[in-house]
Amino acid sequence: MTVHLKKLSVGSDSLDSLRSRQKEIIAAGRPLLHPTRNWPRRRDEVLNGGSLYWIIKGQISARQPILELVEIKQIDGKPKCGIILSPELIPVWPRKVRIFQGWRYLENEDVPADMPRDETDEKPMPLALAKELRELGLI
Repeated sequence: MTVHLKKLSVGSDSLDSLRSRQKEIIAAGRPLLHPTRNWPRRRDEVLNGGSLYWIIKGQISARQPILELVEIKQIDGKPKCGIILSPELIPVWPRKVRIFQGWRYLENEDVPADMPRDETDEKPMPLALAKELRELGLI
């Protein structure tokens, strides 16, 4: 069984700002590693195809497949969990969520669907356009 994590993207104003920040990390040759204080107790389920769903401005906005969970050290020497993410940032249908601290589990049946891609299947449809088409019942 697969379970996912949801997490606030602190400092991101938009999906583009998160994407830009991550591109800088990748360009510097570093892995996309997100530190968090607590380890998922459902580690095996998270590593069985789970994704980290990013919350931006109160909405789940995108997901990234989780590749690995590793131990990292805080400045004071205490261990933390490092979530290693795939460089692929996949936009999803926005879904409002309440704000919380840390991360929370997101069950497979509760995940929002990935956004449709354009006719070339190379990039996601612009969020505003997809949202409008969905409200009109066209997709």
